[in-house]
Amino acid sequence: MILLTWIDRLNSAFGRLASYLIWFGIVIIVLEVTLRYVFNAPTVWGPGYTQRIFGAYFVLIGTYTLLKNGHVRVDVLLHTRSPRFNALLDVLNYSVLAIWSGALVYEAWYYFYESWAFSELDDSALGHPLWPVKLALFLGVLTIFLQGITEIIRSICQVISPSPKSQLTTNGVNP
Repeated sequence: MILLTWIDRLNSAFGRLASYLIWFGIVIIVLEVTLRYVFNAPTVWGPGYTQRIFGAYFVLIGTYTLLKNGHVRVDVLLHTRSPRFNALLDVLNYSVLAIWSGALVYEAWYYFYESWAFSELDDSALGHPLWPVKLALFLGVLTIFLQGITEIIRSICQVISPSPKSQLTTNGVNP
């Protein structure tokens, strides 16, 4: 279980680090609005960078949300049955997540690698490289995949030997 705790801590630190992207996006938006409406001099790069920053933010913060049980869940079947049954449903749900994110990891790596290898540029006037956005996609789905695998292992342990709910909610990370 040390490996699971290590993955949780890594994903928690990565999520906290990625959360600072929102502040960069806010600064750029405020700058762009000020330049556009106060000085009548909008930037060429502002809209493109805000799209990149917020896109990377939402992809990278997904693992932290999964770690903190913040994703939307339909609780029609959950919390009405035994802890073992709930854990069995979690095994099923996290297995689907692992398959989906594993396929995305595979594809995202090739998107990133080709973009980096061929120095792919966007179609804006400034022609910025696209590989940083594709790297964020790869890292985001890779961390979701790793967290999904840890949750599968935790759920299997819960199926085998049910424990109180409070021990499972922290996922080995201090809240």
